[in-house]
Amino acid sequence: MEIARDMGAPASPTPISPLYAKYVLGVLMLTQVLNFIDRQIISILAEEIKADLGVTDAQIGFLYGTAFAVFFSVFGIPLGRLADAWVRTRLIALGIAFWSVMTALSGLSRNFATLAALRIGVGVGEATAGPSSNSLVFDYFPPKVRATAIAVYASGIYIGAGIGIFLGGAIVDAWNGAFPDHTAAPLGLKGWQAAYLAVGLPGLLVALIAASLREPERGRLDGIAAPPPVNPWKALSSELLTIVPPLTVIGLAKAGGRTREFAVNAAFAAFYVLAAWGLTRLLGDPLQWISLAIGLYAATSWAQSLVLRDRPTFRLTFGCRTFCLTMVGFACVAFVTYGVGFWTVPLLIRAHGVTASVAGTNGGLAASIGGLLGVTLGGVLADRLAKRTDAARYIVGMAAVISAIPVGATYILTDNLLVAYIFLGLWCTLSSMWIGPASAAILDLVLPRMRAVASAIWIFMNTFIGLALGPFTIGRVSDAIAARTHDSPGALTQAMLYALAMVVVAVLLLFFAARSLRSDMAKKLDRARAAGEEL
Repeated sequence: MEIARDMGAPASPTPISPLYAKYVLGVLMLTQVLNFIDRQIISILAEEIKADLGVTDAQIGFLYGTAFAVFFSVFGIPLGRLADAWVRTRLIALGIAFWSVMTALSGLSRNFATLAALRIGVGVGEATAGPSSNSLVFDYFPPKVRATAIAVYASGIYIGAGIGIFLGGAIVDAWNGAFPDHTAAPLGLKGWQAAYLAVGLPGLLVALIAASLREPERGRLDGIAAPPPVNPWKALSSELLTIVPPLTVIGLAKAGGRTREFAVNAAFAAFYVLAAWGLTRLLGDPLQWISLAIGLYAATSWAQSLVLRDRPTFRLTFGCRTFCLTMVGFACVAFVTYGVGFWTVPLLIRAHGVTASVAGTNGGLAASIGGLLGVTLGGVLADRLAKRTDAARYIVGMAAVISAIPVGATYILTDNLLVAYIFLGLWCTLSSMWIGPASAAILDLVLPRMRAVASAIWIFMNTFIGLALGPFTIGRVSDAIAARTHDSPGALTQAMLYALAMVVVAVLLLFFAARSLRSDMAKKLDRARAAGEEL
């Protein structure tokens, strides 16, 4: 990967060699691997947890998705602001240490509530990684290879997910084989609990490695010098006041909110409360809807305060048509990939009758190889196509997800296990090609000083729509179908197929985003200046 030393940008105070930049990218990818091992392992443990704790598919979807996603996405915004004002490498290191401890402690859970609380902790810790890492990549690599660099970083998603599935299955089967009577096991642990402990503790070593990385000058490769940070911890505390209910009212007041802003805030709060109440009455699962309502209210309050505190950032994010369409469009793709991806291993176990270790080994291998190939290929293709068209990142993303649909339907429906594994690998290749182009497209639309916050906003929407809704929705639909048909494998198969339809919505949104891209990019600096940015 090429690293430009002289791109017309101000020189970094300490020269950064191409080799060191690649080393940093490797460490960031390693943190992403660890991130997704800890996040994805619950997929292979789902059947064990269901049997042990007596939970439903919808509750498993809540544990994997909503409990993690709401707090991951909400705290990602203030932590993104901190990343824009503090040392990003230190923030990443602290986050790794925290989420690793939360993962390990999950192995000591004895009930659903405790496991849900610890999943929330994992979400808060992992919220540090994405905004900081994306921002670092843009300061280590020049524009012409950024989609590729982001894709290499993002490839850790599939490596980590595959390793998590493989390790989880191997540990569960080995532990249960060694201790068929769990009361004789160390600490009375069951297989799924031992797996959590085993994957959580090594993260502390990775945290030390991340802490040793050098912090580059912001905007060093863009010719736009970022202002020096001022009191980052004050910035974090101020940001928390704008997003953590009920402190959001204080934050809005400090930001200069007046009667109109408070009335709008109250109206949104009332709407979210009524929506959560109505959905609970209609569908049950109150934790799901209450959590979503809290997350949406928190994001709404933060956006209100942002327009008062930092109008340029608001104008280039929420006030930009292309940014919003891109964010929601790719988040709809994430609904499919998160949802179908999470339920793949349970489907293999239920529909094909394989053990956890076999599903973990073969499914994890297919996901790792396919995902690694796809996410890297997507970034490379987007960067090369960008020489011909400004909409390259959108074209690659749309083409990949459209072509993934028949492949995904094949591996979900087939009765042949070998065919399922082959098409699972192809699905992971195609359905991951959008990740690098999506992140690069989002960050292209803002100024260097806004990148971590823009990344946090993108991660919020991606996580909220993709992770909080995807796995839960499939699980909820599966429960409903199974209650009527008494066919658990068939119910899960139908629910996963229905989820593929979200791709239609995603492609429509991305098409319109691509159409408005050139105009919004051309006006970026002018719009920032008009909002008060000093350039």
